[in-house]
Amino acid sequence: MIRVARVVGPEVLRQVRLIELRTRRLVTTLFSGEYRSIFRGQGIEFAEVRQYESGDDYRAIDWNVSARMGSPYVKIFEEERELTLLLVVDRSGSVEFGQPRTKANVAVEVAAVLALAAARHNDRVGALLFADQVEQVVPPAKGRRHALRVIRDLLAFMPEGRGTNLAAALGYASRLLRHRAIVVVVSDFRAHGWEQPLQKLTIKHEVVAVTVDDPREFELPDVGWIELQDAETGVRELVDTSDAAAGLRLRIAAEERRLARARALKRASVDHVALSTDRPYTQALHDTFAARARRLHR
Repeated sequence: MIRVARVVGPEVLRQVRLIELRTRRLVTTLFSGEYRSIFRGQGIEFAEVRQYESGDDYRAIDWNVSARMGSPYVKIFEEERELTLLLVVDRSGSVEFGQPRTKANVAVEVAAVLALAAARHNDRVGALLFADQVEQVVPPAKGRRHALRVIRDLLAFMPEGRGTNLAAALGYASRLLRHRAIVVVVSDFRAHGWEQPLQKLTIKHEVVAVTVDDPREFELPDVGWIELQDAETGVRELVDTSDAAAGLRLRIAAEERRLARARALKRASVDHVALSTDRPYTQALHDTFAARARRLHR
């Protein structure tokens, strides 16, 4: 069941203002010249058909019209005046982990940057928040006030579930969006069965995956025996962090998960921004989106 956003207090509103101030320069510098190349150029709609001319892209041929007319015709597209950006944000138990910032903190701030960039360019922006099910949806709309509402809801959101049902969230996004959109999925992707729904989403929409990890998921500090608790299932386990063999098994398993995730995202042909809780996210965002802009406009 999708919840309505709860009434928020002055502390959340203060955090919204702080995030806006902290990310304002980033929004201005990171997206001032690149936003159109990164996103806007991908929002296209059908305009008309005309007869094929030498040099036209054969992939644009409208075979139905060509058959009726007896000669080749191509489809002509034009850029949409505005675009829809949907932020699919993971708020499951596993993203509450991280140091010096949690994965959830990083995810919210990255989503805030993108929401404010969309508002700056008069595009629609919305959000879908999920844990073991989709718990809250902010329908896409335009304007700075709406972007701040998206950020407010991201900050105020308290998930009811602890698990991660990324597949359900991606399926919900597919049903929610009627027209072509940019979908940014911010998650650690520690879930099962999301590969097929992701590939289905990419058929109609442009998808960017922003993964957030914490270094301690790959290598635990040597502090002797500690009790670890799974943030989603609550299962507890004693682990000897000074055991070299156990540490090696952890690193191998974590690296295998990371590589499997990267391969799945590559198969789905989505752009991948890899972030870590111990490093600033700005450079990774800039590098990935700059590479995307170059690739799209070669």
